[in-house]
Amino acid sequence: MAKFDLPEPELRAYRPEVSEPADFDAFWERTLEEARQTPMRVDRAAGPIDLAQVVIEDVTFPGFGGDPIKGWLLTPRGAEGPLPCVVEISGYGGGRGLAIERTLWATAGYAHLFIDSRGQGLSWGSGAHTPDPVGSGPAVPGQMTRGIHDPHEYYYRRLFTDAVRGVDAARSLPEVDPSQVFFVGTSQGGGVALAVAGLVPDLAGCAAEVPFLCHFDRAIDLTDAYPYQELVTFLKITRKPREEMLATLQYFDGVNHAKRAHAPLLMSAALMDEVCPPSTCFAAFNWYGDRSGQSDKAVEVYGYNGHEGGQAHQQMRQLEFVARLVG
Repeated sequence: MAKFDLPEPELRAYRPEVSEPADFDAFWERTLEEARQTPMRVDRAAGPIDLAQVVIEDVTFPGFGGDPIKGWLLTPRGAEGPLPCVVEISGYGGGRGLAIERTLWATAGYAHLFIDSRGQGLSWGSGAHTPDPVGSGPAVPGQMTRGIHDPHEYYYRRLFTDAVRGVDAARSLPEVDPSQVFFVGTSQGGGVALAVAGLVPDLAGCAAEVPFLCHFDRAIDLTDAYPYQELVTFLKITRKPREEMLATLQYFDGVNHAKRAHAPLLMSAALMDEVCPPSTCFAAFNWYGDRSGQSDKAVEVYGYNGHEGGQAHQQMRQLEFVARLVG
């Protein structure tokens, strides 16, 4: 794939006007208030294997609607708390996978809560364990159009809420320092990380790698790659007005969440990324912290990579980013 989007100098200045619902803040305040009516309780059980340096636990906590959300909790064996904690969620179609895949942060000395994406997990990776008990009307295969007729019914209202409740769950753990909770994700996980940064005003830091779910109105016209093509297919089959679909998506656009973020940010973008075009990522980055004045943000650019982005190179940047913030 050749470079197909804006040149890098234009990307670094790209701040598009992204429409925002008048009741955006009220919508999310009500959503989270309703979710938090279910008391936080983290059920903990021994993980599937004993490791010499890492303790693994199989955990469950209440997400949107009180629905049980599964996760892996990994902590350094023998460490004395309270510990900084990294909360993480997977890319589109993936799940929490196997616990042995999630040992990096614990070996670096942090608590790590890796949470499932409800109703996902069998498109790639090593599986998942959390159903989405909420149904929807007719939809394109995948999650992108489930409930898209109404923001209250839309799939990502549930997933974003699960992620915020994942932060709540981490903060409730006795071995975690509640003031040092970070959120990390790649692709879909990066888009969710931006949402969490906008919805949790005292998050310690956000790492959003090649983020999905940003600048929808550009993405659906720029790329023919999935998952954005699910939205195009929806329009193709239903012949519904584009604006009607975007009216729902505005509540979930990473640009609108990024504007409200207070936490320091590490982001990455890849200039040959067809899945999450770089201009959609830079739109979120350039607007990030606009309402709060947050200027502690950096973006790593991978000029000759596609959606794989920086991979282990970016994990190194994440480790450096979190270490700097925890001092």
